[in-house]
Amino acid sequence: MENVSAVTSFILTAYTELEDHRYLYFICFLILYILTLLVNLVLIVVTCTEKGLHEPMYLFICNLSVNEVCGSTVLLPSMLSICYLIIMKYLFFCLLEIYCLMSYALVEFTILAVMSYDRYVAICRPLHYHLLMSPRKVTAAIVLSWVVPSLFFALYFILTLQPSFCDRYIERIYCMNFELVKLSCFDTTIIRFVGPVLIIVCPSPQIVMILFSYAQILRICLSASKESQAKALQTCTPHLLSVINFSVGCLFEVIQGRFNMSHVPQKARIFLSLYILIIPPLFNPLIYGISIQAIKVQIFKLLSSKKRSETNAW
Repeated sequence: MENVSAVTSFILTAYTELEDHRYLYFICFLILYILTLLVNLVLIVVTCTEKGLHEPMYLFICNLSVNEVCGSTVLLPSMLSICYLIIMKYLFFCLLEIYCLMSYALVEFTILAVMSYDRYVAICRPLHYHLLMSPRKVTAAIVLSWVVPSLFFALYFILTLQPSFCDRYIERIYCMNFELVKLSCFDTTIIRFVGPVLIIVCPSPQIVMILFSYAQILRICLSASKESQAKALQTCTPHLLSVINFSVGCLFEVIQGRFNMSHVPQKARIFLSLYILIIPPLFNPLIYGISIQAIKVQIFKLLSSKKRSETNAW
């Protein structure tokens, strides 16, 4: 056991698995990060610059992309350091990484829940849509989607954090709160109980909102015409894909954090760890950009105008 006071940094042992092909992984991570930034920034720019997209649904999608850029930026640039095998992280940066990653996950799920409510109002209560989703209420929903999850996790973070550690080795590619708890020098029985309870309690309101919204949408669709059903399906499919995609990533993370995964190959565990920070941020903008006609039209308009300006410059 190491001296308690000496543990001020942690070694991420999962990176040693990537040592033999570190330059290949560097290129892969760099390409993934650039693509993630590119597709999300295009969606953000289009939404912000086009007044026709200043509607609640598009504003929520824009905030989703902003959060995904933040989440990817927390981790992927630091992973580029594996090219030089910089696998040590100081306590401060480890704690900062934990807070940012968990806040990203909670904010993402909260925005997805608000988006499900927006779809419920649009489909089930269309006559009251502009009243229930007024600019003031939409602004409040966006602010709360960012502030409440961050504050909630701050409370969880303070309750579960232990200041002294007896070991420095973390078998992951990034720091996680429960990994630090397992390295604590003190009795963590209460913390090990509080952690799972909070994991269940924290996303419960969002889960209830999503289930309620889609239960009501399904109820309305069952009694609607085929044309209305097709329109509702077209409207809800991108959001449902986003919810399922992100939920799968969260499930991978919970399973890895709470269960013994030593029987799973290390590279498979690395992929499971990266899923939540690569797949949703990369594919969500593509899903919305391809599926939603209004966004697709504006993206083509933006790209074509840029091409024309370059041609005129020549």
